[in-house]
Order: sequence, then structure tokens, then C-alpha cells
Amino acid sequence: MDLYFSPLACSMATRVALYEAGQPANYLEVDPKTKAVRNDGSDFNKVNPLGLVPTLRTDDGIVLTENAAILQYVADQFPRAGIGTVSNAERSKLHQWLCFIGTELHKGLFLPLLDKKAPPEAKTYALEKYVSRLDYLEDHLKGRDYLLDHFSVADAYLVTVINWTMATPPIELAKWPALKAYYERLRTRPSVAKALAEEFELYKAEIARHKAAA
Repeated sequence: MDLYFSPLACSMATRVALYEAGQPANYLEVDPKTKAVRNDGSDFNKVNPLGLVPTLRTDDGIVLTENAAILQYVADQFPRAGIGTVSNAERSKLHQWLCFIGTELHKGLFLPLLDKKAPPEAKTYALEKYVSRLDYLEDHLKGRDYLLDHFSVADAYLVTVINWTMATPPIELAKWPALKAYYERLRTRPSVAKALAEEFELYKAEIARHKAAA
């Protein structure tokens, strides 16, 4: 399968999931500015007209988009990895967390903070409206190792998103000790540590290229 990604973007969650499952994939890096695929120079927009990562092309040639759908697909394809769920009730809980992370955190809180073109008013509004979602996570994670009763693709997504606090100074994880401990614990998990290390190096290379071209 082919995973189209950009370094340290939300697509990293799928990389973590694939590492957890011990499954190989073709990792195709997309330049977030030009939408060119670095591996071969092709136009990523021809794969996904929205130009958004992650995008997954399965071995059957099906193109999937949206984190929640891709992560659940990976979990379903490799059940022995234990990163999905068994019962319908637990599956609904997994879907609940994937939706929460995608809408309340990724799009609601972090997107305005990370968008260099977003006006200050938008950033202030995002903090005022959505920072309470971190309070919600704090309460849920007290006394828990994971979002469910085991590591799942929802944790792969959450640790990816929480990693963005490194680039969003207004959010200091020290204010949420349970969430901070969760993040620090998960970032040492082999699949997460490997993904973070690899994508951080790719991110540094990307920044250097754009500076050289400026």
C-alpha cells in the first residue's frame, strides 16, 4: 500500500499504526506547499484533489482519505496487531475518539494556531473555545494509560496531534499533568519513537529546502 504523507503532519498517525502492525508500505512524501510528491515529482492533487494527507492507496487500488477512515482501515486489515477493537460497543468508542481528535483538537484547536495566515483574532477564538477539550482529555486520562483499555489507532492519532504543542507556545502541557504524562509515555513507545525520529529529520530537510529556495 502507498501512504502519502507530509512530515509531522496528521499523516504520521498512520505511519505509527503501520509500525505497530509490523506492515510495510510505500511512504510517499508530499511537499505541503507545492503538492509535489518528492519520490517521483508527480502531482499529488491527481491522487487527492483536495491535496490533503494522509491519503492511502490500498493494495487493491482503492484510494482512501481522512484520518479516521484510514486508521480504522489499517486496524481492520491487521487485527492481530490489536490496534483496533473487537466488540461493536468498543468500535463505537474508538470511532468516538477518532472523531473527537479530528474535529475538536486537530481542526478546532490546532489548525488555527498552526496556520500562519490565520489572524490573531482567530487564534484567540480557537484557544478560548477549544482549550476546554484538553481539560476533558485530562479528566479522561487520569489513571489511564490509553484512550481505550489498550493502545489503539486513536492513541496514534492523539499523540501525533499533541506533538504539535511543540509549535504552539500558547498551549503548555504542564497545565494538564495527566495529558503530559500520557504524551511523554507514548512518545517512547517504539512505533511512535521511530515515526517521530524519521519524520523530524524529514521535516528539518523540508525547512532547509524552502529556506534555500526563498
